[in-house]
Amino acid sequence: VNQYSRSEYSTEARELLVNVLANTNNYKDALALLESLPKSSDVVKKAYPRVMYGRAMELINDQNLSEADRLLDKIIKEPDNTPVLPPTNFWKGEIAYRQDKLDNAIKFYNNYLSGPSYFNGEVNATHARYNLGYCYLRKENYKLAASFFEQVVKTPRLNAGDIEQDAYLRSADCYFMNRDFAKAKGMYNTAINYSWPATDYATYQNAMIAGVTSSNEKLNLLKSFERKFPTSELVNMVNMEIAATYLADEKFKDAVPYLNAVIKGSENSGYLKPRAYLRLGIAHYNLNNNREALNNYKKLVSEYPNSPEAEEALESARAIYVEDGKTGEYVDFLRSAGRSVTRNQEDSITYAAAEVRYTNGDMNNALTAFSNYLQKFPDGEFALDANYFRAEIYNQRKDWRNAIAAYEAVADKGPSKYAEKATSQAAKINYFELQDYIKSEKYFTLLKQLTVNRETRLDAMRGLLRSQYQQKKWGEAFENARELLKEKSTSTDDQVLANLVIAKSQQSQDKFSEAIQSYRSVVNLNKAAFAAEARYETGACYFELNDLKNAEKAAFETINKSGSYDFWITKAYILLGDVFFRQKDYFNAKATLQSVVENSKITELKNEAQEKLNKVVEEEKANSKVDGQ
Repeated sequence: VNQYSRSEYSTEARELLVNVLANTNNYKDALALLESLPKSSDVVKKAYPRVMYGRAMELINDQNLSEADRLLDKIIKEPDNTPVLPPTNFWKGEIAYRQDKLDNAIKFYNNYLSGPSYFNGEVNATHARYNLGYCYLRKENYKLAASFFEQVVKTPRLNAGDIEQDAYLRSADCYFMNRDFAKAKGMYNTAINYSWPATDYATYQNAMIAGVTSSNEKLNLLKSFERKFPTSELVNMVNMEIAATYLADEKFKDAVPYLNAVIKGSENSGYLKPRAYLRLGIAHYNLNNNREALNNYKKLVSEYPNSPEAEEALESARAIYVEDGKTGEYVDFLRSAGRSVTRNQEDSITYAAAEVRYTNGDMNNALTAFSNYLQKFPDGEFALDANYFRAEIYNQRKDWRNAIAAYEAVADKGPSKYAEKATSQAAKINYFELQDYIKSEKYFTLLKQLTVNRETRLDAMRGLLRSQYQQKKWGEAFENARELLKEKSTSTDDQVLANLVIAKSQQSQDKFSEAIQSYRSVVNLNKAAFAAEARYETGACYFELNDLKNAEKAAFETINKSGSYDFWITKAYILLGDVFFRQKDYFNAKATLQSVVENSKITELKNEAQEKLNKVVEEEKANSKVDGQ
């Protein structure tokens, strides 16, 4: 609520104030004040990098990564940056990693590791090496990836933590990809012998290794998988692999029941179902059952018309109809799938002309051409492609409304070669740019089901939780929060939001004591906006329990330790007014609420304070009349 006027202070006084603000974690105001001072001052030179770093940490915790990254870049250029340069390099790497900018992540993580030793919470060498392992794994440089994972854990322990277990298994994956199967198998067996949670994955990988020399041994391992791990997310993938092995050995009849099992499997493996339909068609075709083959191709094209497998199904169906001399039925089949033989040719040419412009970087004409194509062929063979590239162009222009319409048109079509990227962009634009949290929840949910990438799935879970948080959907968000906390390698800000959501859910059910414990977990992990909110809500819970002493204490803690967050400070003052009012301390209740009314710039809180002030005044008058009588 307090405001500082530059005209009231000399330069020397403002320099002293910078240190006061920084020491109370009020980096936002400290940075603004610093930037108003002459840059030649020794105080400014020394304080500037430290205050920028503190503000960058607040922004990272608040998920404003682009602004945090900008401040970190400025720190690197500052001559007096030595005390904060190591963690600055670390967070530059972390932000790049979260944004999938692998080359930048590698550069800055290595800068951190090669600099002076620095450890503080998340900022540590283990974390940097672990993520460097994933960077090189995703770049398919398996030798380098293994070297970093092995710096995290070389010799595994029975009671190894989640990070160590995951790093050890990823090392095994690297040896597997480099065809050092003996080494990989020994490592997978270690995970199995220790009964780690990823025993199902290690068993699956051992089956893949067995298949290099013996398909029978591979099949024996895979067939026992569902019995050993009935609830594993890999069951559908295992059934698909069994079927693929039988197909490779031309045992088409044996493959059929496993492909049917995939189709009937969980929706979380929906990306496998188009492939299962295609392979069922191939199996039945080789069993001379053309009718059943065509039935599976029709189901594939009908249910997953935009999947890559649908195009293969159309070609395979054509071969069957031609072989059977039923070309007329093939035309009907194409029409039932939304395809036309004669119109197809015009469709293809029109799209190709637009694609050439896009490939050549002529975005203005490409956009016009794609739009003309969709107007002429709204359900055309390349409608999905046209919508996706239109979305990309609009996204580059930051034309969010048009971009989101095109991305959603792609995402809503289901599995396709563009589905994951389009769904991800639809979710992020709805959340960050349009603040449409209902839609962002929808597309983060869809992204979680679509992706097989570990990092993308984790990002989808984060986005889903944040979308539900914004909507105050505490019931749904509670289960998502618990699921996120079980994930390996969750970041501190993931744990903060998950605990905050759990606390909100508990508070909404009047479980105030439990909520207080969860809010304390938030404060222990976070120093930014979420901590401010948690401190305030802790006080609100104590107030509901009528523990006025602790409610007052929590309110003052919010005021004293959350300097950058006016909303929660103001809420805390209003809570103090409520505490004084309940204690019938009308003088302090009025003074506190009147201060908010006069000084707050937040309209909703000013109005709330005024309403409560009116009640205090009314009750004081009523009690005064009673006393007078």
